[in-house]
Amino acid sequence: MKKIEKIEILRHSTAHVLAAAVLGMFPEAKFGMGPAVENGFYYDFDLPRTLIPEDLEILENKMKEIIKANIKFEQADASIEEAENDFKELGQSYKVELIRDLKEEGHKKVCIYRAGIFVDLCSGPHLDYTGEIPADAFKLTRISGAYWKSDEKNKQLQRIYGVAFESKKDLDEYLRSMEDAKERDHRKIGKELKLFHIDENVGKGLPLWMPKGAAIRQVLQRFIEDEETKRGYLRTYTPVIGNVKLYKISGHWDHYKNDMYPPIKIDDEEYILRPMTCPHQFMIYKAEQHSYRELPLRYAELAEMYRKEKSGELSGLMRVMGFTLNDAHIFCTPEQLEKEFLDVLDLIQFSLKALGINKEVSFRASLRDKEKSKYLNNDKLWDESEKILTDILDKAGIKYEVGVGEAAFYGPKADIQIKNVLGKEETIITMQIDLNSAERFDLFYIDQSGKKQRPVIIHRSAIGCIERTMAFLIEHYAGAFPVWLSSVQVIIIPVSEKFNEYGEKIFEELKNKDIRAEIDKSSESLGKRIREAEKQKIPYILVVGEKEEKAESVAVRMRENKKQEVMKIKEFIEKIEKEIKEKI
Repeated sequence: MKKIEKIEILRHSTAHVLAAAVLGMFPEAKFGMGPAVENGFYYDFDLPRTLIPEDLEILENKMKEIIKANIKFEQADASIEEAENDFKELGQSYKVELIRDLKEEGHKKVCIYRAGIFVDLCSGPHLDYTGEIPADAFKLTRISGAYWKSDEKNKQLQRIYGVAFESKKDLDEYLRSMEDAKERDHRKIGKELKLFHIDENVGKGLPLWMPKGAAIRQVLQRFIEDEETKRGYLRTYTPVIGNVKLYKISGHWDHYKNDMYPPIKIDDEEYILRPMTCPHQFMIYKAEQHSYRELPLRYAELAEMYRKEKSGELSGLMRVMGFTLNDAHIFCTPEQLEKEFLDVLDLIQFSLKALGINKEVSFRASLRDKEKSKYLNNDKLWDESEKILTDILDKAGIKYEVGVGEAAFYGPKADIQIKNVLGKEETIITMQIDLNSAERFDLFYIDQSGKKQRPVIIHRSAIGCIERTMAFLIEHYAGAFPVWLSSVQVIIIPVSEKFNEYGEKIFEELKNKDIRAEIDKSSESLGKRIREAEKQKIPYILVVGEKEEKAESVAVRMRENKKQEVMKIKEFIEKIEKEIKEKI
């Protein structure tokens, strides 16, 4: 048996032991679902009272008792009718609902597992006995709310999360890594460095960028806009709302409506906050007639968008309701598609390297699955576009996984994946081949023979959603950004009030060179001001006193090295300008 299979069975079995412990504590408990997940498990419960953190220790002790008792996991098959009646008698309404779902799917039998007093609807497999679970290698970690079947229209259950490993050593290593992750959490660092703020009076998932965070955001914006301009992109600006009929044409209304905000009625017409930019840029393309000589046309925009996320999934900058996407659409001929897509890949890899996260990402080819109702219905175009996508990735020599069912509703995607500090994988950048939208919007160009032809459309980002990218950067660097990205690149600290004037002179010189600088002239001691600058993770601290003023120099303290090095002002400016230019 492979190790990965064994650990999943261990974790699934531990989830059942948790459910048995909950039943011992709350005999009236109703059970939802309890799968194994990465690093552990969870189980959803409908309970007579709200759990508190102290309950986790009580449940852990009950679980250890069940493990010590070495109870056998007994498996049995039952007919759908028998199972439905048995779980009705047990008062397990959620299990009855699951059985009825299986019945609708055509199942005649179901699998039942028993461990002592706890009986569960489960396909298994499980360990043979509870005693095979290492009692010192699991831990219940947290409690959260979870809607039944992930549908906010259903009742909210209480979800208990746990982690489980094959040894105490593995558990201890995991818990240590989680403590480190907490210290790198972008929400914690964002608050400490005053980068962003989320206020419930403004709204969950609507971050407020504070001046220091806004400075980094501006650097990211200028960086990608300048690079796009060098590569032949044209800038557009489009509104954050659009008429519903626009999204009916694009297909978003039919395939994406649940993720969009409700319409706003204006003068008998309905408008919505846009969830994406593509229909707007399509209408810019359509506003003029285009010749094949003009193609490819590359429209780029830093676009504000709004998507209806579930409140329980909102998380700092990682998952928000309002965000800004570095978005672009390329209109090209079929013959130009391969080169344009390879150029997009080159831009993305350039951007990831500049941000310092190119070694942290992986690629995924996101394709359609068998549930075709989720997608625009044109098998020929889907087969063609999926082959084009994978052929281009292969030609570029990019290693990728295949994600069946992860495609956009209008076309396949190449997704760039990255993990946050807690190990959860997210999409940071995406690019899509779209052979559907040109026809839906009646977009065309005039070819060499004077005939109308449909352009191929590439949807792409290059640094992704500014908010999510910022979250990953905060966690990757633990707030200690490289010089070019730092909100404050230099802080000047005069040793006493007598040298404030000299400090101001240096401050002005740095500002005139577009170096982001501050000066700390507060009455606090020199040591305290230096410590505060270090806490703010500023790359360079310039201490100035009598010696420095006489020599027109500065005592430079680097973030990575607390030793001071005396430099002429001109020498320091040349050094930091080089680092900013080279994105060090």
